[in-house]
Amino acid sequence: MGTTITNNPPRPEPKALASALEQLAARFGNRLITSQAVREQHGHTTTWIPNQPPDGVVMAQETADIQDVVRICAKNRVPVIPFGTGTSLEGQVNAPAGGISIDLRDMNKVLAVHAEDLDCVIQPGVTRKALNEHLRDQGLFFPIDPGADASLGGMASTRASGTNAVRYGTIRESVLALKVVRGDGEIITTGTRAKKSSAGYDLTHLFVGAEGTLGIISELTIRLRGIPETIAAGAVSFESVHGACQAVILAIQTGIPVARIELLNAAQVQACNAYSKLTLPETPLLLMEFHGSEIEVAEQSKAFGEIARDCGGGEFSWTTKPEDRTKLWQARHDAYWSVKALRPGDSIGVVATDVCVPISRLADCVSETEEDLKRLNLLSPIVGHVGDGNFHCSLVCDTNDAAEMARGEEFMHRLVERAQAMDGTCTGEHGIGQGKQKYLKAELGPEALDAMRALKKALDPLNIFNPGKIVPEA
Repeated sequence: MGTTITNNPPRPEPKALASALEQLAARFGNRLITSQAVREQHGHTTTWIPNQPPDGVVMAQETADIQDVVRICAKNRVPVIPFGTGTSLEGQVNAPAGGISIDLRDMNKVLAVHAEDLDCVIQPGVTRKALNEHLRDQGLFFPIDPGADASLGGMASTRASGTNAVRYGTIRESVLALKVVRGDGEIITTGTRAKKSSAGYDLTHLFVGAEGTLGIISELTIRLRGIPETIAAGAVSFESVHGACQAVILAIQTGIPVARIELLNAAQVQACNAYSKLTLPETPLLLMEFHGSEIEVAEQSKAFGEIARDCGGGEFSWTTKPEDRTKLWQARHDAYWSVKALRPGDSIGVVATDVCVPISRLADCVSETEEDLKRLNLLSPIVGHVGDGNFHCSLVCDTNDAAEMARGEEFMHRLVERAQAMDGTCTGEHGIGQGKQKYLKAELGPEALDAMRALKKALDPLNIFNPGKIVPEA
């Protein structure tokens, strides 16, 4: 599946690119890779935007490597695109102007853990699963879980969220400080390990969500949490999506401290049953998780069960067994692949997109979205981190069917317009990248875009950091 990308910055001069590649080869040897296969792997992966590979890939191992790549590329005016694990969904790792991809997977060290202060310092290539494995023996964990085993640098760059956000917030609330390589190769330090500060501009959160367009993150200081005494997971089926959403709204409004609350519509439950070998009732489903003491978890589960029944829900079953919880949540995390398996074929593409609305408008937005899918005769299972009003559609289309593709484009456009009309956003956690630039003006206004362009020009005057992303051309 593809689309037309209009924000394509100019490629560097051939002589300048050749000079940069020559200098990079001298500096990095076989850690500079220019094979077609590897370059294409560092363009898009799970996104729907056409692959735009870089001209070369450098495997960075330390901060000095990032600095040297940036200095060489800046001198030759060659783009630099940071690459974590490649799980972004809006073309963030594509190279529309060519250039050099900096692969950060080998920068995967946990530099320090301060258990008494509930924080740690890590390199950007550390993945969330590896970090939690490292922390487990100390009774700590990092709670942000976007589903994929993403790198923490990539999660910060895309302002990631996930299943635990309703209780623990997003990556934005978890980052205390960053070290960022700026356009001349020098390092900006944005903060300290102090839990709060009023010292100067909030540079930390300027770079969180910047998608590598303002600099390259080389180190992160992040908040940690204590592993809860008891964790219980549960599931409850509903007669309708509207009823499930109403239960979510009431649970949040009454202050039940839910850790996770995920919606799967009937189509998504069917897909999960088939792919993950489950036997869930194929009606709208809420997956829940509660964290706390044994008594707190029992009370929270009971309170939610009462709300669910009032909203048309069935029996609320829950478990504290780790193996049962893991099986349930793994099925949720495999939702994308379960949808992909619904309609096999070389020409079949899956478009994963998301929106987010105020919690009070969630039921209306999801219900109207389902009605749109029926009207347009499209298959798009819905799943969402509905505790904070965020849901995802996985649209399945035959790329060889022009009429179906046109209906798919109409659906995605209407989805964003609907969310924005409800005071929501075109993306709750996937980011803008290339794919959603066209919606920013309607959401934020031209003045905000002018401010973003001014920031980009001030911090990246040569426009070498991930050009063609986030901010549309004026």
